[in-house]
Amino acid sequence: MTTDHISKKRIVILGAGESGTGAAILAKDRSFDVFVSDFGTISPKYKAMLDAEGIEWEEGQHSLDRILAADEVVKSPGIADSTPVMQKVIAKNIPVISEIEFAGRYTDAKMICITGSNGKTTTTLLTYHILRRAGLDVGLAGNVGNSLALQVAREPHDYYVIELSSFQLDNMFDFKANIAVILNITPDHLDRYDYKMQNYVNAKFRILRNMTPTDAFIYWKDDPVVSAQLKKIATEAATYPFTANDEEQCAAYINAENELIINTPASSLSMPRADLALNGVHNLYNSMAAGLSACLLNIRKDDIREALSDFSGVEHRLEPAATIDGVDWINDSKATNVNSCWYALDSMTKPTVLILGGKDKGNDYSEILPLVKQKVKAIVAMGKDNTKIIDYFKDHVAEIRDTHSLDDAVEACRQLAATGDVVLLSPCCASFDLFKSYEDRGRRFKDAVNALKHQS
Repeated sequence: MTTDHISKKRIVILGAGESGTGAAILAKDRSFDVFVSDFGTISPKYKAMLDAEGIEWEEGQHSLDRILAADEVVKSPGIADSTPVMQKVIAKNIPVISEIEFAGRYTDAKMICITGSNGKTTTTLLTYHILRRAGLDVGLAGNVGNSLALQVAREPHDYYVIELSSFQLDNMFDFKANIAVILNITPDHLDRYDYKMQNYVNAKFRILRNMTPTDAFIYWKDDPVVSAQLKKIATEAATYPFTANDEEQCAAYINAENELIINTPASSLSMPRADLALNGVHNLYNSMAAGLSACLLNIRKDDIREALSDFSGVEHRLEPAATIDGVDWINDSKATNVNSCWYALDSMTKPTVLILGGKDKGNDYSEILPLVKQKVKAIVAMGKDNTKIIDYFKDHVAEIRDTHSLDDAVEACRQLAATGDVVLLSPCCASFDLFKSYEDRGRRFKDAVNALKHQS
């Protein structure tokens, strides 16, 4: 700890969003010398929070003399190591950590940490829902909820359910999960990992760092990437695999009677699969992972069953938007990669008009081609440049429409869909060509569909 005659440790926070502002407040509360630098524009909400705490900040620039004087840098997960400021920080060997790593130093709470290429938001919110239902003092953090650092500083909890991206895991070193979940690993964000899949896999598996035999690792047994990595590494944590198949050596599975079975040393549970609130095989896995976490925490079985059966789902993830003239319109805007779209298509039971398009991240559409051939009657491409989508699918679906705005895409879908069909927005792509974010895309889609409803 610092004293009056020893200079304060200097912490520089790069990025003043939710995580950066929270980290700055925790650092201030711990008597560090804090400076916040954001190369972009800081939102008024976070400026007000920093000003109220008397924390110095800058926007629109990085003052290198101050940043490179840091004893430690807390970096926003959105800032790549390849940026000029990070190259200089790295060259000077200044330690760089994430907000989660920083917050973890100042709490002994139990950490339930969830990662995966797809499904992690749903699983995180579902796990949080179960723990709250059971009456536990629990916080929600990471990619969802509020800054972990801010909660540790001002609103501490006994448990935290944390959604972790690979970017957050990259800068975590001494942090320890009590329960770690890896749902699946498919190619995503490879531009941040030198286009090497193994680098991305390694980042995801950092969630197992520092775990002990008293901790638990939950994972999908049938994921080939996870299975391959588990042959290369060792973990001291107790392992709890789950599967959709009837495999009693797994900690969670579906038996021959179509019941969800969960077995842990702390608790066992069974419930009809039909009672789960979330439909589709991908959501079955999400429910298994959340249910396993809850059983390992010895939560009452009735609380777990009730929470698994009444959870209302996640906005922009297979979210029903409306039913108009017998056509179901579904908002899956959160599907920003091909694997997410695969899960969405896999859960479709009606002829589907599929909206694809946006900012392509080097997509390989072969993964969804079998499902497209089986389930999709038409594709509506929606983006500034739809050439890749049209060229790939033109020989595989009866009709493709080329649209460059949301209104045109929705109108094309209205023309193509008949009673008994589904219109599915599951774009496979990032949103930034036409929209601010996938949330913006999803909300505008719902608004457009609702406007259509009033016309019919």
